[in-house]
Amino acid sequence: MSTILHVDMDAFFVSVEELYDPSLKGKPVVVGGRPNERGVVAAASYAARRYGVRSAMPLTRAYRLCPEAIFLDGHPERYSEYSGRVRDVFRRFSPIVDMASIDEGYLDLTGCERLHGPPLQAAHLLREAVAAQTQLPCSIGIATTRLVAKVASEQAKPNGILWVVPGAEQAFLGPLPVRKIPGIGEVTEKGLHAQGVRTVAELAALEGDETMQSLTGQALTGKARGLDAGGWFRTPLGGAGDAKSVSHETTYGTDIADARRLEATLARLAQMVGRRLRESGARGRTVELKLRYADFSTITRARSLGQPTDLDTLIFETARDLFRRNWQRGRAVRLLGVGLSNLAGEQAQMALPGVAAGEKWRSALAAADRLRDRYGERSVELAGGLEAGWRERVHENPIILRGRKLRREPP
Repeated sequence: MSTILHVDMDAFFVSVEELYDPSLKGKPVVVGGRPNERGVVAAASYAARRYGVRSAMPLTRAYRLCPEAIFLDGHPERYSEYSGRVRDVFRRFSPIVDMASIDEGYLDLTGCERLHGPPLQAAHLLREAVAAQTQLPCSIGIATTRLVAKVASEQAKPNGILWVVPGAEQAFLGPLPVRKIPGIGEVTEKGLHAQGVRTVAELAALEGDETMQSLTGQALTGKARGLDAGGWFRTPLGGAGDAKSVSHETTYGTDIADARRLEATLARLAQMVGRRLRESGARGRTVELKLRYADFSTITRARSLGQPTDLDTLIFETARDLFRRNWQRGRAVRLLGVGLSNLAGEQAQMALPGVAAGEKWRSALAAADRLRDRYGERSVELAGGLEAGWRERVHENPIILRGRKLRREPP
């Protein structure tokens, strides 16, 4: 029988901000940007949540719900640092750890009873270790599957521990509303409600109903029974379940039609993508551009390179050429994104001819990465990105998600 822990840092971004400014404690705090900006809430304090403010909510709506809240831009580099500290604690408890995001992770403690004691004792020790290392609170769910452990940690918030003992999965999940199941969003919830399905038990009962299966899919009914089914849960804990690509994008606070600023943004995004790749020891072959206009019409373009790369300069040059060929000059842009897919390990690059020229650039970029580790991501930048005029937003992909590697395609 497996013993899986899901650890979720409580209001992670807000909790980190409180370490640097204790006067924020107990107050409604929203991290993610200013109330008059585009963008969404990255985290809300529990005081703000009492007003209905939630993660992923537009900042403008959060302000309407709680105008007295303190709105913060946030500090992505701090969050990445503390995420790394949390991951290091996890590694002390289990060799099998998956960081699901910057503020949550799964641990497999199966067979670790001699080291940490029974599951509930191990969870208490883990929570104390996280607090000692970071001074941050967390909630922990314990179960035989990742899905049930994740739901349990949510029910345990804030700063609690909940153990769903083997055999009690259905009794625990059954009375909960269907929205508590990971993967069920607002649209699916409305569809289920229209069919009279409101609880997890009612969803689980749909197994074998072919008509309802077409609506819910087998993965959802499997999840309702507490199984690790569908999406991220398909791969084993500790397996190659990470992304096959890496990308960064930004939404402008005000639509931009200035070619220089737009291309400067591409340079900054390319730099962020290259940084993520080097941190993970991966390289990609296909450069992707995402461009969204002010009217929300969106285009995506891609180009495959002759060999995999992790060089900021090459990623930028390719993305810029895609942009110049596809942007309607003078038309205002709302969002830009740059990505790299078809990932391979470093050995694939080294086996190809003509690599030596790129190695000088790679050495220089590695040195720049070390400076960024010490002095921050903005300490060293491509010259072309200096006019970008935007900051990394907290709700966008962190440049570094420590503990989560990128999956490489087989050679």
